[in-house]
Formats: sequence, structure tokens, C-alpha cells
Amino acid sequence: MVRKHVLVTGQVQGVFYRDNCRRVAGEQGVAGWVRNLPDGRVEAVFEGEPPNVDRMLAWARRGPARAVVTSVDVSEEPVEGLSGFQIA
Repeated sequence: MVRKHVLVTGQVQGVFYRDNCRRVAGEQGVAGWVRNLPDGRVEAVFEGEPPNVDRMLAWARRGPARAVVTSVDVSEEPVEGLSGFQIA
């Protein structure tokens, strides 16, 4: 298991980024959460098996169809054993 903390910059609010992130995380069996930040970025935590988290990171770099992702900052964190995926 791994845990990645993600900050996504670009046109990522108002484009259904969070809802799509939750759906894709469910498909990948990845736990965690996603939320909008006041500065326009999206913050997320992905926790799960490394290949599944890697697929989430690849998705985060693209986002949904209307998103324009300009950068994604990823840091590793200790696994907390989360279950489910929530929009925070």
C-alpha cells in the first residue's frame, strides 16, 4: 500500500474534477479524498496498491475533459488505512 498527497494546479475547479476523481478512484479501488482549495487548486489523497495509485496519478495529470491541468505536485505520506473515497 502507498499514499500520495496531490496538489493539482490549472483550470480544475468548476469542471467536475472532484466528482470524476471520486468515480475513477472507485473504479481503481483507491481510497482517499479530494477537495477544492480557496486558491483554485484541487487537493487529493490517493491510498491503495501502487499500480492503482499510479493510474490515479496519471488521471490527475489529465483530469476530466473540461479541465486544463498545468501542474501536479505529488508527495508520499505514511499510509493511514483509509477506506472509500470522499469529496471533502
